[in-house]
Amino acid sequence: MKKVILKIDNVSKYFKVGNFRSSALLHASDEVSFEIRESEIVALVGESGSGKSTIARILAGIYQPSAGTITFEGQRIQEIEKRYIRGKMPLVFQDPFSSINPVFKVGHGILRTLKLHRKDLSKAERFQLAVDFLEKVGLTPGAEVLQRYPHELSGGQRQRLGFAQALASNPSLILADEPVSMLDVSIRIGLLNLMRDLRTNEKVSILYITHDLASARYIADRMIVLYAGKIVEEGLSEAVVANPRHPYTQLLMSTAPDPRLPYVELENTADLGEPPKVINPQPGCRFAPRCSMAIERCHTSDPELLNIESDRRVSCFVVQA
Repeated sequence: MKKVILKIDNVSKYFKVGNFRSSALLHASDEVSFEIRESEIVALVGESGSGKSTIARILAGIYQPSAGTITFEGQRIQEIEKRYIRGKMPLVFQDPFSSINPVFKVGHGILRTLKLHRKDLSKAERFQLAVDFLEKVGLTPGAEVLQRYPHELSGGQRQRLGFAQALASNPSLILADEPVSMLDVSIRIGLLNLMRDLRTNEKVSILYITHDLASARYIADRMIVLYAGKIVEEGLSEAVVANPRHPYTQLLMSTAPDPRLPYVELENTADLGEPPKVINPQPGCRFAPRCSMAIERCHTSDPELLNIESDRRVSCFVVQA
């Protein structure tokens, strides 16, 4: 077993809603727990509003968790210097057009990152390293690309630049928040292959956040499915996609079938509604209102996330029965 580099234990994030007199809390994530190991790609999957990006922003230090603990490289994250965490766990944003400052040349962000996190290097060494990182992500020739402005790059090239800047901080784990969702379908596969190459060649782990099970299956070792702030299923990617057990995972699969897999009957699995905004939640499975398999207990009690087989956890009374 590879070493665990990140452990999230019962992490929750609540946002106050309404005016100052209101006691209402929006539960963006609730008691989320999982681990990421060295050189591993883990996909966090779910619809918009499921809490995926909230988890990424907690890890990046943008939000503070309302409850729970996060351990990174054996230390509680609150006890580690913020600059070190941001270097070891950089975030690659969803929008390649707004996440890079258009005023400066491409080299500005990478060289600034190297100056912050690699003070032991000379100016010439930092320049050469910046060239190397650009070429590792497929932006060649690196020395020429450093002198360009962001508007001279395509969307796919800008997203590659985001990964180059992440590499410049010498990361252990890259948080990739929907990095291909705004790109043309024809160039998404190149970015997915890039992430696989970084895992293999740079020995970096990746938390890949997406709503797309097909891309998650393509690059991720393990898959974690979120619904309304809670984990509903977790397991090896191939196993989850080939045999989805939770009704919500089945619903996601029915919207993006894989023609290479045997036909799976998924009709009438669930309602096609949207994830609820969970404000002051009452007991009961959050997916029950959309689930055709729900039993009475689903509306009154919260199912635990339990092992149903080797390397598979599911939060569902019907599946666990």
